[in-house]
Amino acid sequence: MHKVFVDGQEGTTGIEIHERLSIRNDVEILTIPSDKKKDTEERAKYLNSADIVFLCLPDEAAKESVSLITNPNVRVIDASTAHRVHDGWDYGIAELSPEHRENIKNSKRVTNPGCHATGFIMAMYPLVKEGIIAPDFPSTCYSLTGYSGGGKKLIENYENPANKEDVLCPKIYGLGLHHKHLPEMQKRSNLLNAPLFTPIVAPYYRGMNVTTPIIPKLMNKSMSAKALHEFYSRYYSGERFVKIMPFGIENDIPQGFLSAEGCNNTNEIHFYIFGDDNQILIVAQLDNLGKGASGAAIQNMNIMTGTDEAYGL
Repeated sequence: MHKVFVDGQEGTTGIEIHERLSIRNDVEILTIPSDKKKDTEERAKYLNSADIVFLCLPDEAAKESVSLITNPNVRVIDASTAHRVHDGWDYGIAELSPEHRENIKNSKRVTNPGCHATGFIMAMYPLVKEGIIAPDFPSTCYSLTGYSGGGKKLIENYENPANKEDVLCPKIYGLGLHHKHLPEMQKRSNLLNAPLFTPIVAPYYRGMNVTTPIIPKLMNKSMSAKALHEFYSRYYSGERFVKIMPFGIENDIPQGFLSAEGCNNTNEIHFYIFGDDNQILIVAQLDNLGKGASGAAIQNMNIMTGTDEAYGL
Protein backbone atom coordinates (compact mmCIF):
# COMPACT_ATOMS: atom_id res chain seq x y z
CA MET A 1 0.00 0.00 0.00
CA HIS A 2 1.47 3.31 -1.12
CA LYS A 3 0.67 6.54 0.68
CA VAL A 4 -0.06 9.27 -1.87
CA PHE A 5 -0.49 13.00 -1.37
CA VAL A 6 -1.85 15.22 -4.15
CA ASP A 7 -0.70 18.77 -3.42
CA GLY A 8 -3.11 20.94 -5.38
CA GLN A 9 -5.95 18.49 -5.87
CA GLU A 10 -8.50 21.19 -6.71
CA GLY A 11 -7.04 22.02 -10.13
CA THR A 12 -7.99 20.12 -13.29
CA THR A 13 -4.96 17.81 -13.20
CA GLY A 14 -5.18 17.28 -9.45
CA ILE A 15 -8.88 16.45 -9.62
CA GLU A 16 -8.33 13.82 -12.32
CA ILE A 17 -5.36 12.26 -10.51
CA HIS A 18 -7.43 12.08 -7.35
CA GLU A 19 -10.35 10.50 -9.24
CA ARG A 20 -8.11 7.90 -10.87
CA LEU A 21 -6.49 7.01 -7.56
CA SER A 22 -9.73 6.88 -5.57
CA ILE A 23 -10.86 3.66 -7.27
CA ARG A 24 -7.59 1.83 -6.63
CA ASN A 25 -6.96 -0.54 -3.75
CA ASP A 26 -3.17 -0.23 -3.71
CA VAL A 27 -2.96 3.38 -2.52
CA GLU A 28 -3.92 5.34 0.57
CA ILE A 29 -4.74 8.94 -0.33
CA LEU A 30 -3.63 11.48 2.26
CA THR A 31 -6.05 14.40 2.32
CA ILE A 32 -5.15 17.66 4.02
CA PRO A 33 -8.08 19.49 5.70
CA SER A 34 -9.32 22.32 3.48
CA ASP A 35 -8.60 24.94 6.14
CA LYS A 36 -4.96 23.80 6.37
CA LYS A 37 -4.03 23.88 2.68
CA LYS A 38 -2.16 27.17 3.04
CA ASP A 39 -0.61 26.23 6.37
CA THR A 40 3.06 25.62 5.48
CA GLU A 41 3.77 23.52 8.56
CA GLU A 42 0.74 21.31 8.01
CA ARG A 43 1.52 20.88 4.30
CA ALA A 44 5.07 19.86 5.20
CA LYS A 45 3.70 17.09 7.42
CA TYR A 46 1.67 15.64 4.55
CA LEU A 47 4.46 16.06 2.03
CA ASN A 48 6.87 14.16 4.26
CA SER A 49 4.38 11.44 5.23
CA ALA A 50 3.75 10.25 1.68
CA ASP A 51 5.53 7.67 -0.43
CA ILE A 52 4.47 9.48 -3.62
CA VAL A 53 3.69 13.19 -3.90
CA PHE A 54 1.95 14.69 -6.94
CA LEU A 55 2.47 18.42 -7.35
CA CYS A 56 -0.43 20.02 -9.24
CA LEU A 57 0.44 23.61 -8.48
CA PRO A 58 1.68 26.84 -10.06
CA ASP A 59 5.43 26.80 -10.58
CA GLU A 60 6.48 28.82 -7.54
CA ALA A 61 4.19 26.84 -5.24
CA ALA A 62 5.61 23.59 -6.65
CA LYS A 63 9.15 24.77 -5.90
CA GLU A 64 8.09 25.66 -2.37
CA SER A 65 6.58 22.21 -1.84
CA VAL A 66 9.81 20.53 -2.97
CA SER A 67 11.76 22.70 -0.53
CA LEU A 68 9.53 21.49 2.31
CA ILE A 69 10.34 17.81 1.70
CA THR A 70 13.03 16.59 4.09
CA ASN A 71 12.17 12.89 4.06
CA PRO A 72 14.67 11.28 1.63
CA ASN A 73 12.23 8.47 0.84
CA VAL A 74 9.52 10.72 -0.62
CA ARG A 75 9.22 10.43 -4.40
CA VAL A 76 7.81 13.39 -6.32
CA ILE A 77 5.95 13.70 -9.61
CA ASP A 78 5.67 17.38 -10.53
CA ALA A 79 2.93 18.26 -13.01
CA SER A 80 3.94 21.93 -13.13
CA THR A 81 6.43 23.57 -15.50
CA ALA A 82 8.84 24.25 -12.64
CA HIS A 83 11.33 21.42 -13.17
CA ARG A 84 10.85 20.29 -16.79
CA VAL A 85 14.30 21.36 -17.93
CA HIS A 86 16.18 20.73 -14.67
CA ASP A 87 18.98 18.19 -14.97
CA GLY A 88 18.24 16.83 -11.50
CA TRP A 89 14.78 15.68 -12.58
CA ASP A 90 13.92 12.73 -14.80
CA TYR A 91 11.61 13.47 -17.70
CA GLY A 92 8.33 11.60 -17.56
CA ILE A 93 7.78 10.18 -21.05
CA ALA A 94 8.75 6.53 -20.63
CA GLU A 95 8.11 5.68 -24.29
CA LEU A 96 11.00 7.79 -25.56
CA SER A 97 13.62 5.13 -24.81
CA PRO A 98 14.43 2.22 -22.47
CA GLU A 99 16.72 4.64 -20.62
CA HIS A 100 13.84 7.04 -19.97
CA ARG A 101 11.69 4.25 -18.54
CA GLU A 102 14.53 2.95 -16.35
CA ASN A 103 15.33 6.46 -15.09
CA ILE A 104 11.68 6.99 -14.13
CA LYS A 105 11.58 3.62 -12.39
CA ASN A 106 14.51 4.51 -10.14
CA SER A 107 13.81 8.22 -9.74
CA LYS A 108 12.97 10.26 -6.66
CA ARG A 109 12.10 13.30 -8.80
CA VAL A 110 10.07 13.02 -12.01
CA THR A 111 8.84 16.01 -13.98
CA ASN A 112 5.59 15.35 -15.81
CA PRO A 113 5.63 16.62 -19.43
CA GLY A 114 3.46 19.39 -20.81
CA CYS A 115 0.55 18.47 -23.07
CA HIS A 116 1.69 20.30 -26.23
CA ALA A 117 5.26 19.21 -25.51
CA THR A 118 4.29 15.54 -25.29
CA GLY A 119 3.03 15.44 -28.87
CA PHE A 120 5.98 17.39 -30.27
CA ILE A 121 8.73 15.57 -28.35
CA MET A 122 7.38 12.09 -29.07
CA ALA A 123 7.46 13.03 -32.76
CA MET A 124 10.89 14.69 -32.80
CA TYR A 125 13.02 12.89 -30.22
CA PRO A 126 13.22 9.62 -32.21
CA LEU A 127 14.21 11.51 -35.36
CA VAL A 128 17.09 13.30 -33.64
CA LYS A 129 18.16 10.21 -31.72
CA GLU A 130 18.39 8.10 -34.86
CA GLY A 131 20.13 10.82 -36.89
CA ILE A 132 17.22 11.23 -39.30
CA ILE A 133 17.23 14.96 -38.64
CA ALA A 134 20.08 17.10 -37.32
CA PRO A 135 19.89 18.81 -33.92
CA ASP A 136 19.75 22.16 -35.74
CA PHE A 137 16.71 21.11 -37.81
CA PRO A 138 14.38 24.13 -38.34
CA SER A 139 11.29 22.73 -36.65
CA THR A 140 7.79 24.16 -36.48
CA CYS A 141 4.70 23.03 -34.64
CA TYR A 142 1.09 24.13 -34.25
CA SER A 143 -1.25 22.63 -31.72
CA LEU A 144 -5.03 22.77 -31.34
CA THR A 145 -6.28 22.16 -27.80
CA GLY A 146 -9.45 22.27 -25.76
CA TYR A 147 -9.87 25.05 -23.23
CA SER A 148 -9.42 22.81 -20.17
CA GLY A 149 -5.67 23.02 -20.77
CA GLY A 150 -5.80 26.63 -19.57
CA GLY A 151 -6.87 25.70 -16.05
CA LYS A 152 -9.73 26.88 -13.86
CA LYS A 153 -9.79 30.53 -14.94
CA LEU A 154 -9.96 29.74 -18.64
CA ILE A 155 -12.58 27.03 -18.03
CA GLU A 156 -14.72 29.54 -16.14
CA ASN A 157 -14.30 32.05 -18.96
CA TYR A 158 -15.37 29.58 -21.64
CA GLU A 159 -18.28 28.20 -19.63
CA ASN A 160 -19.65 31.56 -18.53
CA PRO A 161 -22.86 32.17 -20.56
CA ALA A 162 -22.08 35.89 -20.61
CA ASN A 163 -19.01 35.14 -22.75
CA LYS A 164 -20.66 32.86 -25.29
CA GLU A 165 -20.09 35.23 -28.21
CA ASP A 166 -16.43 35.81 -27.30
CA VAL A 167 -15.50 32.11 -27.22
CA LEU A 168 -17.12 30.87 -30.42
CA CYS A 169 -14.00 30.54 -32.54
CA PRO A 170 -10.46 29.13 -32.11
CA LYS A 171 -7.84 31.60 -30.89
CA ILE A 172 -4.09 31.66 -31.42
CA TYR A 173 -2.13 32.58 -28.29
CA GLY A 174 1.50 32.72 -27.18
CA LEU A 175 2.02 35.41 -29.79
CA GLY A 176 5.19 36.64 -28.11
CA LEU A 177 6.73 33.28 -29.12
CA HIS A 178 7.76 32.52 -25.54
CA HIS A 179 5.26 29.79 -24.62
CA LYS A 180 6.19 28.03 -21.38
CA HIS A 181 6.52 24.65 -23.12
CA LEU A 182 9.24 25.84 -25.51
CA PRO A 183 12.29 25.18 -23.26
CA GLU A 184 11.17 21.60 -22.67
CA MET A 185 10.24 21.06 -26.33
CA GLN A 186 13.77 22.04 -27.30
CA LYS A 187 15.77 20.34 -24.56
CA ARG A 188 13.85 17.07 -24.35
CA SER A 189 13.95 16.65 -28.15
CA ASN A 190 17.72 17.28 -28.15
CA LEU A 191 17.27 20.19 -30.55
CA LEU A 192 19.64 23.14 -30.63
CA ASN A 193 16.79 25.58 -31.20
CA ALA A 194 13.21 25.79 -30.01
CA PRO A 195 10.50 25.19 -32.61
CA LEU A 196 8.42 27.99 -34.06
CA PHE A 197 5.34 27.06 -32.04
CA THR A 198 1.74 28.16 -32.54
CA PRO A 199 -0.72 27.04 -29.83
CA ILE A 200 -4.44 27.41 -30.56
CA VAL A 201 -7.27 27.12 -28.04
CA ALA A 202 -10.69 26.14 -29.35
CA PRO A 203 -14.23 26.11 -27.87
CA TYR A 204 -14.38 22.47 -26.74
CA TYR A 205 -13.35 21.05 -23.36
CA ARG A 206 -10.58 18.52 -23.90
CA GLY A 207 -8.48 16.81 -26.57
CA MET A 208 -5.71 18.02 -28.85
CA ASN A 209 -3.91 17.59 -32.17
CA VAL A 210 -0.22 18.53 -32.07
CA THR A 211 1.00 18.97 -35.66
CA THR A 212 4.63 18.98 -36.77
CA PRO A 213 5.48 19.54 -40.47
CA ILE A 214 8.63 17.98 -41.93
CA ILE A 215 10.28 18.83 -45.28
CA PRO A 216 12.15 15.66 -46.41
CA LYS A 217 14.87 17.54 -48.33
CA LEU A 218 15.95 19.17 -45.04
CA MET A 219 16.44 15.81 -43.31
CA ASN A 220 19.81 14.11 -42.84
CA LYS A 221 18.22 10.96 -44.22
CA SER A 222 15.54 12.04 -46.65
CA MET A 223 12.50 9.80 -46.16
CA SER A 224 9.07 9.66 -47.70
CA ALA A 225 5.98 9.92 -45.52
CA LYS A 226 5.44 6.18 -45.89
CA ALA A 227 9.03 5.41 -44.84
CA LEU A 228 8.66 7.69 -41.81
CA HIS A 229 5.43 5.90 -40.91
CA GLU A 230 7.30 2.60 -40.99
CA PHE A 231 10.06 4.12 -38.83
CA TYR A 232 7.61 5.23 -36.11
CA SER A 233 5.86 1.85 -36.24
CA ARG A 234 9.18 0.16 -35.44
CA TYR A 235 10.32 2.74 -32.90
CA TYR A 236 7.15 2.61 -30.78
CA SER A 237 6.48 -1.10 -31.30
CA GLY A 238 5.23 -2.70 -28.10
CA GLU A 239 4.25 0.57 -26.42
CA ARG A 240 0.71 0.00 -25.24
CA PHE A 241 -0.28 3.67 -25.11
CA VAL A 242 1.16 4.62 -28.51
CA LYS A 243 -0.74 3.84 -31.70
CA ILE A 244 0.66 4.58 -35.14
CA MET A 245 -2.45 4.93 -37.26
CA PRO A 246 -2.54 3.27 -40.70
CA PHE A 247 -0.81 5.09 -43.53
CA GLY A 248 -3.24 6.52 -46.10
CA ILE A 249 -5.99 6.78 -43.49
CA GLU A 250 -6.87 10.32 -44.64
CA ASN A 251 -9.27 8.77 -47.15
CA ASP A 252 -11.17 7.06 -44.31
CA ILE A 253 -11.49 10.03 -41.97
CA PRO A 254 -15.14 11.20 -42.03
CA GLN A 255 -15.44 14.19 -44.37
CA GLY A 256 -11.65 14.58 -44.22
CA PHE A 257 -11.71 16.39 -40.85
CA LEU A 258 -9.44 14.93 -38.14
CA SER A 259 -11.01 15.45 -34.72
CA ALA A 260 -8.87 16.50 -31.78
CA GLU A 261 -11.08 14.46 -29.44
CA GLY A 262 -10.21 10.97 -30.68
CA CYS A 263 -8.16 10.02 -27.58
CA ASN A 264 -10.34 11.69 -24.97
CA ASN A 265 -10.61 9.98 -21.57
CA THR A 266 -7.67 7.69 -22.38
CA ASN A 267 -3.92 7.68 -21.77
CA GLU A 268 -3.28 6.92 -25.44
CA ILE A 269 -1.48 8.99 -28.03
CA HIS A 270 -2.22 8.37 -31.72
CA PHE A 271 0.19 9.35 -34.48
CA TYR A 272 -1.02 10.11 -37.99
CA ILE A 273 1.54 10.47 -40.79
CA PHE A 274 0.31 12.28 -43.89
CA GLY A 275 2.18 13.29 -47.03
CA ASP A 276 4.42 11.99 -49.81
CA ASP A 277 8.05 12.22 -50.97
CA ASN A 278 8.16 16.02 -50.74
CA GLN A 279 6.24 16.96 -47.60
CA ILE A 280 5.21 15.25 -44.39
CA LEU A 281 2.72 16.13 -41.67
CA ILE A 282 2.96 14.39 -38.29
CA VAL A 283 -0.14 14.73 -36.12
CA ALA A 284 -0.08 13.56 -32.49
CA GLN A 285 -3.59 13.18 -31.10
CA LEU A 286 -3.99 12.96 -27.32
CA ASP A 287 -6.14 14.02 -24.40
CA ASN A 288 -4.55 17.10 -22.84
CA LEU A 289 -5.90 15.97 -19.44
CA GLY A 290 -4.96 12.31 -20.04
CA LYS A 291 -1.63 11.49 -21.68
CA GLY A 292 -0.99 15.23 -21.54
CA ALA A 293 -1.40 15.48 -17.75
CA SER A 294 -3.05 13.17 -15.19
CA GLY A 295 -2.79 9.96 -17.21
CA ALA A 296 0.94 10.45 -17.75
CA ALA A 297 1.37 11.20 -14.04
CA ILE A 298 -0.37 7.96 -13.03
CA GLN A 299 1.64 6.02 -15.62
CA ASN A 300 4.83 7.44 -14.11
CA MET A 301 3.69 6.50 -10.61
CA ASN A 302 3.01 2.95 -11.78
CA ILE A 303 6.51 2.68 -13.22
CA MET A 304 8.08 4.12 -10.06
CA THR A 305 6.24 1.68 -7.79
CA GLY A 306 6.71 -1.41 -9.95
CA THR A 307 2.98 -1.60 -10.68
CA ASP A 308 1.55 -2.67 -14.04
CA GLU A 309 2.08 0.43 -16.17
CA ALA A 310 -1.52 0.49 -17.37
CA TYR A 311 -3.15 -0.03 -13.97
CA GLY A 312 -5.85 2.58 -13.42
CA LEU A 313 -5.54 3.85 -16.97
